[in-house]
Amino acid sequence: MVRLAVTPTSSLVDEPVKICISGLAPSQLVTLQASLTDEKGLLFHSRAFYQSNGAGEVDLERDAATGGNYSGVQPMGLFWSLQPEKPFYRLTKRDVMHSPFWVCLDLFDSFHLIPPPSVRCIQIREGRVRGALFLPPGGGPFPGVIDMFGGIGGLLEFRASLLASRGFAALALAYFAYEDLPSFLAEVDLEYFEEAAELLLKHPKVGGTGVGIVSVCKGAEIALAMATFLPQITATVCINGTNAMNGTGLRYRDLHIEPIPYQFEHLRLTDIGLFELFHAVADTQTEGHQDSILPVEKAKGKILFIVGESDRNYNSKAYAEESMERMRRYGKKHCTLLSYPGAGHLIEPPGSPFCRYSRNPFFDQPLMWGGEAQPHAAAQEHSWREIQKFLWQHLGPSGSSKL
Repeated sequence: MVRLAVTPTSSLVDEPVKICISGLAPSQLVTLQASLTDEKGLLFHSRAFYQSNGAGEVDLERDAATGGNYSGVQPMGLFWSLQPEKPFYRLTKRDVMHSPFWVCLDLFDSFHLIPPPSVRCIQIREGRVRGALFLPPGGGPFPGVIDMFGGIGGLLEFRASLLASRGFAALALAYFAYEDLPSFLAEVDLEYFEEAAELLLKHPKVGGTGVGIVSVCKGAEIALAMATFLPQITATVCINGTNAMNGTGLRYRDLHIEPIPYQFEHLRLTDIGLFELFHAVADTQTEGHQDSILPVEKAKGKILFIVGESDRNYNSKAYAEESMERMRRYGKKHCTLLSYPGAGHLIEPPGSPFCRYSRNPFFDQPLMWGGEAQPHAAAQEHSWREIQKFLWQHLGPSGSSKL
């Protein structure tokens, strides 16, 4: 009798699982498939081809896929290679606490992506701040982390909930296109983000004298500004961001930074009808743009830049290197760079499906994010470990780590 075994049967998305098939004939060819339906009812699926060994078994930790959505030994390949049945859609998890994902695996088994066990979620509507605070089990105090995403707006909770499951009090912070916040980000009001940092620091379950940030895309640009100007910020993770204010200016008390305008005349349309924003984000070294560059040498805390070298949204590696060079010129050693060949723009926690392109509410055509599936998946796995190490080192008590 053919049997598919998945252990454990429930897991967080960043935890590897073991998938084995037994009861096959020796050297039998088998197709293993996975499918998932997201919160919007959209179907995602993946498949891979394997050949059983002499005992009639396939073990994804040991055996190489011969084709399908990936090849080689990829224990979690069926998860990160999930692709939408409807083209140009990205799998995003907004409500992590009330609607866990089921991943169905042929042969007639299923795997449950659960909400973080014992993690508590508190909706935040204090002052101007809007978001969701995820607290680990126990009395604390816990290191505080603000989690921010980019240009799609709204509130995304999945990464903050995972951070809470790893011991951080994580605030998933919305900053536009959510509830009573502005529907469009016309200007970055840094006092809003300072209010969020103060709110997190004052929470009775949060310890320490500073907070961290994990951020991507436009959120990483804002996070770098927070690290530059806000004394509350101790550790900042910028994933594929820029080193200047682009498109939207920044205001903080009596400070105002004019943005570098997007050059939409340089927006490229690929052969399959995708927009590439890469060339529409102007070179910061161009004359007249210098005043828009963030003076990162003012940052008091540590900064970790994470970049995908095949990012087609931003020239993120060049922006990170410019920030690091600026810090060196001022004698600062506060920055670290992790650069991943073959990785694209949307570097997320491990197990997250690779997304090379998807729709964006602010563009008529889907956007190209870039990257290749297998190196991107490897970058997600490695960077997630490094993010946690970095946060524990600079936020945890006495540099402790729970990894």
